[in-house]
This record gives sequence, C-alpha cells and structure tokens, in this order.
Amino acid sequence: MAETHNQVVRVWKDPNCGCCNDWIAYLKREGFQVEIADEGNNVARASLGIPRQYGSCHTASVGAYALEGHVPADEIKRLLRQAPNARGLAVPGMPVGSPGMDGPAYGGRNDPYDVLLIQKNGTSEVYRSYR
Repeated sequence: MAETHNQVVRVWKDPNCGCCNDWIAYLKREGFQVEIADEGNNVARASLGIPRQYGSCHTASVGAYALEGHVPADEIKRLLRQAPNARGLAVPGMPVGSPGMDGPAYGGRNDPYDVLLIQKNGTSEVYRSYR
C-alpha cells in the first residue's frame, strides 16, 4: 500500500502534455495528493526560484520546496523527511526512464539521469543518480 502524504503537490504544466499527466498519475499511485494548474510552468518555475538551466516540462511545489521535472517519489519523500535548507529538487530535461517518461512508447529504455538538489543560491549538487 502506498504511503499517504499530508502535503499536497501542486503541479504547473501544459494541458496537452502526456508525460506530465503520466508523472501526476505516478505521484498519486505513490500516495501523494496532487493539484493541477494547466497554465504552463515558466511563470511558476521563475516564481519558485528554479534557474532555467534546470528546466523541464512541468514545475511543482510541495511544502516549502520546488520540484522541477520528472522527480522520483522516493526522492520527494526523502526531501520532505530530511528537510534540507534548499530550494528543491530538479530532473532537468525529460530523461527517458524517469517517472512519467517510462511508458510503453519508450520500449523499456532507461537513460541515466541525476536528481539535483537545488540550493537557495541557484547552484546544485547531485541528490541521487539513476543509472
């Protein structure tokens, strides 16, 4: 049974983005409550302080943190548990094999990617690598 989370994940995305919808469905399966804003994510990304170089197709917030891109639920849970003094997490681009980018259309392909911890000053460090 999926763990239940009290904090809502608010997602800003394009209304026509299928992989964003797949990521949202994945978060719900992982026990997160999700609110959706189908208005694009550029304004939300900027207002949450995520530098453009970490951009992806959707931006989210949970608690005091920003999330950018196809961040795995385990890393969101760890972020909330550890509560670092940081801006949030990002998976730049749209790596195949990340949550929401792992459907049948991708033929089981898994590209390596990093989940980055974005610091308050805009720098980043690898939070976890997926290989």
